[in-house]
Amino acid sequence: MRIALITETFLPNVNGVVTTLCRLLEHLRAHGHEALLCAPEGSVASYAGAEIFPLRGVPLPAYPELRLTPPQLGLTAHLRRFRPDVIHLAGTMALGVAGRHAARQLRVPLVGAYHTDFPAYTAHYGLGFLRTLAYRYLRWVHNSCALTLCPSLATLADLRTHGFRRLRLWGRGVDTERFHPRHHRAAWRASVGAQPGERVLLYVGRLAPEKRVDLLADALPSLPNTRLVLVGDGPARPALERRLSGARAHFTGYLRGDDLATAYASADMFVFPSDTETFGQVLQEAMASGLPVVAARAGGAIDLVRDGATGALFQPGNATELRTQIFRLGNAPAQRAAMGAAGRAAAEQRSWGRVMDELLVHYQTTLHRQAA
Repeated sequence: MRIALITETFLPNVNGVVTTLCRLLEHLRAHGHEALLCAPEGSVASYAGAEIFPLRGVPLPAYPELRLTPPQLGLTAHLRRFRPDVIHLAGTMALGVAGRHAARQLRVPLVGAYHTDFPAYTAHYGLGFLRTLAYRYLRWVHNSCALTLCPSLATLADLRTHGFRRLRLWGRGVDTERFHPRHHRAAWRASVGAQPGERVLLYVGRLAPEKRVDLLADALPSLPNTRLVLVGDGPARPALERRLSGARAHFTGYLRGDDLATAYASADMFVFPSDTETFGQVLQEAMASGLPVVAARAGGAIDLVRDGATGALFQPGNATELRTQIFRLGNAPAQRAAMGAAGRAAAEQRSWGRVMDELLVHYQTTLHRQAA
């Protein structure tokens, strides 16, 4: 097959969409398929044998590392020269129009992946009045797709409620070799200021309003013998640094590769207060690293975290309940160890190879229906 992918984010950005695309391109090459990736300019020229066609864009005010890439001349022509069998739309906000137009012009099936809950984001940026409009636009884009792939049951149910059609569940894999408890390092704990006997809470992700990291700032001061390490960066970092000034908190910025794996494996508990996740890749990485998870009972976390078995869920937005769950697990080392082991076992069942094979079946099924 010849697969063209259109995305609004790629390397050097660090997020779940980028991780998924990298794994997909690697899988396509390993199985003899050809790929073209259309991505914002500033990325690498190629990845896993796939050409990357650069798209012009402008930095987003709130996220200078991300670029707004509107529909533009040249995209459809380049796709026509590539002659794709399927167009996979991995970015649907600004590029949804472009993907929809290109698929119609080339008369090839369009497969959409719903990665980001933009309607939910509106509430966190004071734009709640745009929520209905966001659903309307995304529904227009996705209902032109032969298939829309949803990363979690919660996302699928939400989209179905809002009139989206032809929905299928497609989860995500995790690298259980890279993310493994054996990467625990006492030196890492010392480097983030952890004292002997201190419990280390770890957060990994963007530091942004929709991630609700402010709840961790609310909970931390009343948690005894506890240190918070925040891995990531974003527009909320300056405010968080001011709020946590003098507290037992450490900001690392973005970490990648072995440094990220060491951070996971060297902490005691993973905390994730976001209530806007369609999946939550970092939850899987934490579980693969043997960490118990405390997460908001929302979105992808409901699929990934078994409450009481691999972690604990709390009411979204409730800092008091978040603090209670952290405190309870913090004083139950045997339970934390059991949850970490159960999380590791669950992660081992979610290989990237299995997940990408499922995607290839979705592509093939779509092509067969197109030909019928």
